[in-house]
Amino acid sequence: MSRMSQPDPELTHRLSRRGMLGVAAGATAAALLGAAAAPAGAATTAANDHTTANGTTTAPGSAGHGRPVLPPGRLGIQLYSLRDKVSTLGFAPVFAELEKYGYDEVEFAGYTQGSAGPITLDRLRRLARDHGLNPIGSHVGYYADDPDAYTFAQNLTKVLDDAQALGLKHIGTASGPFRYGSTVDAWKRAAEEFNTYGAAARARGMKFYQHNHSEEFSFATDNPKVRLYDVLLRETDPDLVFLEMDIFWAYSGQFRFSQRPDGTPAPFEPLDYVLRQPHRYPLFHVKDGVSDPSNTYGYRMTDVGDGDIDYRRFISAVTRLRGERLAHHWQAEHDQPTESFTFARRSSAHLHSLREKC
Repeated sequence: MSRMSQPDPELTHRLSRRGMLGVAAGATAAALLGAAAAPAGAATTAANDHTTANGTTTAPGSAGHGRPVLPPGRLGIQLYSLRDKVSTLGFAPVFAELEKYGYDEVEFAGYTQGSAGPITLDRLRRLARDHGLNPIGSHVGYYADDPDAYTFAQNLTKVLDDAQALGLKHIGTASGPFRYGSTVDAWKRAAEEFNTYGAAARARGMKFYQHNHSEEFSFATDNPKVRLYDVLLRETDPDLVFLEMDIFWAYSGQFRFSQRPDGTPAPFEPLDYVLRQPHRYPLFHVKDGVSDPSNTYGYRMTDVGDGDIDYRRFISAVTRLRGERLAHHWQAEHDQPTESFTFARRSSAHLHSLREKC
């Protein structure tokens, strides 16, 4: 199963490099990144056998003894991580496994199931609900050259019809706003289109969102003092366009783009974007990586809990904000898991084990 029903040229270009990505933590990231704690008492017995990337096993209880970091009912998974299982087994067996692992929500990456045969949207919605899973969102392409492509730009009404049929509260894209280039005006133009999609989604009772990769944090080619992500935030209507921060890729962006092209410092902290405007980030991708300075991107992607991103700190910082504990949804993801069910099980176990510091 692909991330989208029809290919998106810009996103396909990005996904083609995902297997070799990584992010070395820079000086700013050091304040947030730390060895991830291992699980203690999670949704399944997997909490007792969770090992780190280097093969060591962390002690139960090492994640802390306060209240759970993860808000109740807010753990989801991006089904792109399980595309191999969906395409061979079908949605029903996958949903059954996710129910066992303690997941509450699913985010779609397409609505087909390969060799498992055709499935209707009504059946898909009922399957999710039968397994206690709330369909929370979906990734769809931004644009394509094909006028019949299943994208926001080419078939907005159909995209929203399908999202509404599934009962989704969020409908978004994992494509960056690079349709017209990397200049300030190009991103303003893309932002206008995002506002249009957001208005159409709101009319249906949904929120339109954009999921970042690292390139969104780069600088405008016509004004290297301007970070493109800041243009997106400034030029989109905060009541119409929302963000799904992929935390792994945000720290990749920090590593890559904490200096302007001329070498002058331009530090930023991804968490600060969220803390300044928490209402704009209803969804997150919880993705982990082991620091690898030799890699262009600096992290080697791994199962959640086996890497160096301190999710106890990140999630707690957001959910401790007044009125924000239940306002966000946390989707586990791995672009290329070694074994996708194992990734789903162990990531859930780790996140359920995290406790706030007393």
